Amino acid sequence: MASLVEHAQGVALETLSDLPSRRAHVAGVAATATSIAEQLRLPGRNTVAAAAWLHDVGYAERVAATGFHPVDGAMFVKDQGFPDAVVSLVAYHTGAENEAAERGLSDALAAFERPDPVLLDVLTFSDLTVGPGGERVEVEARITEILSRYPDRHPVNRAVMRSSPGLLAAAERVKRLIAAADSR
Repeated sequence: MASLVEHAQGVALETLSDLPSRRAHVAGVAATATSIAEQLRLPGRNTVAAAAWLHDVGYAERVAATGFHPVDGAMFVKDQGFPDAVVSLVAYHTGAENEAAERGLSDALAAFERPDPVLLDVLTFSDLTVGPGGERVEVEARITEILSRYPDRHPVNRAVMRSSPGLLAAAERVKRLIAAADSR
């Protein structure tokens, strides 16, 4: 029987098979999240690693239902039988609450339980430190890159603008956790 992380990897790679850049991104996010979770000795390290593999499956055409990838991905991941903790991380990753509000989908997002805040920070940090092709980037550069892809009035642009302070705060919390772990 495949482990949770191996199962998530297989599902993600198959689901995103038509999106090679997205596959490269999720592989980089998964590697980053796994490394951080191990370094911090997080009790939910397999949960965050699995969610990292699955966080963007909602972009796959066959998965998209609402057009909002965190909710679409979470519905798909739930239907695939993944634990609620993984589902909730997929649903809420990287400022999803602000984008849900911009899209009028706050109720759809609220159907999922809120994730563990430390695991959510690790997933968000990992997502923001891996670029679209899987390359390592700085958080600020990643936010700028995302904003550059969408016009000012687009829901993603507006949501990222609103989310930026919280995203930067999540990144700082993870950096502090890593620094504390390094000093042990």
